[in-house]
Amino acid sequence: MEEKRVTISDIAQELGLSTATVSNVLHGKTKKVSDRTVQKVQALLEERQYIPSMAGILLARNDSKIIGVVVNDHEKYEAHTLEDVFIASSLNHLSAEIEKRNQFMMVKKTRDTEEIIRFASMWNLDGLVLLGFCRQDFTYLRNHMRIPFVVYDGYFETSHRIYNITIDNYNGGHQVGAFFRQTGHCRALCISDNQDCMDKERYEGFREGLYPGIGDFMLIPMKKTLRRQFYLEHLNALRSYSAVFAVSDYYALDLMHFLKEQGISVPGDISVAGFDDTPLCTLVSPTLTSVRQDVSLRARIALDALHALKKKQNVEPGIMLPVTLIERDSTRSTAGSR
Repeated sequence: MEEKRVTISDIAQELGLSTATVSNVLHGKTKKVSDRTVQKVQALLEERQYIPSMAGILLARNDSKIIGVVVNDHEKYEAHTLEDVFIASSLNHLSAEIEKRNQFMMVKKTRDTEEIIRFASMWNLDGLVLLGFCRQDFTYLRNHMRIPFVVYDGYFETSHRIYNITIDNYNGGHQVGAFFRQTGHCRALCISDNQDCMDKERYEGFREGLYPGIGDFMLIPMKKTLRRQFYLEHLNALRSYSAVFAVSDYYALDLMHFLKEQGISVPGDISVAGFDDTPLCTLVSPTLTSVRQDVSLRARIALDALHALKKKQNVEPGIMLPVTLIERDSTRSTAGSR
């Protein structure tokens, strides 16, 4: 039978001390503990071969070295939030940057802001990175949490305790629209599951880049099964366009799969472009034209900002990063409109 692990409570009980006193000695907080008591505790800890909990050590420090990353478990992910390519890529780069700084990453997915507050408090986090939340969430968290946090793609009033890292969504959409225009596409469509915030900016940029004030929009369902049915019902409308801009690579790749099932060639019949330039863009056939954002740079800026905020240094409320269109096989030039 496996031997029972020695706990702080066991040590405290054997010495007739409080668990708080033993814990203080263990974590080097001995200013209010006598030298004799310190020696007794240390001797017994060694004798009993006490193995401290790493989590306990981290939580006892003023600086836990734990960076929390919270992802909005939105319904559009259909219970596969962390499998989303953009989310997975962001987590991968954040993890690499956090490890470089000898820190630890702890990931949580939730839709509940109260859970974020409990999460931050429970683990004594040094800072938070939030992905996919809304304006009202940031406002609430700002008023109910003491720790600094960094936001990916936030839309809210600036705050000295929040650092917002956005990308140039309008310009990204504009680059796609201008590219379609330059390659001869007169009828092009933008698809998204909403017309708010970043998706709105991407569409507005796309419309102005294509032809000022021109560029159709199609609101698509979030759920995959409903979206497929929607595409079937609007198949003739889709066929009337020579190019489609999806506001995310996920929707672009999903559309390409649907079109292939219907015998519609990409890019022979319809050119398709996405946004984010996730790793899957080069793993499909045809490879996907997409708007690239530097996820590695974003992770580095996020960690720099959290460090500055924790040290109470003066920092700007946020930054907007540039994006670049990467042309691949899913788009082609056409002689004219269809």
